[in-house]
Amino acid sequence: MPGPRFLTLTDVADELNVSLSQVKALVRSGTLVGIKLGGRGVWRVESAELEAYIQRMYAETRESLQQGEELR
Repeated sequence: MPGPRFLTLTDVADELNVSLSQVKALVRSGTLVGIKLGGRGVWRVESAELEAYIQRMYAETRESLQQGEELR
């Protein structure tokens, strides 16, 4: 059975093993697509968007490594 369609920003932070503030910055910049629901401004990220972001990061990482960037 698949997981939930929408994730909280905290769920995304847990999934990526980063801080909540880092996830908020990704959403704010548009790097990770999120949606704001309701009048209280509850943010959610669709699971498919998170997966697409992860795949983009893999591609960017491969490209950086091929160009000689070192691991830090």
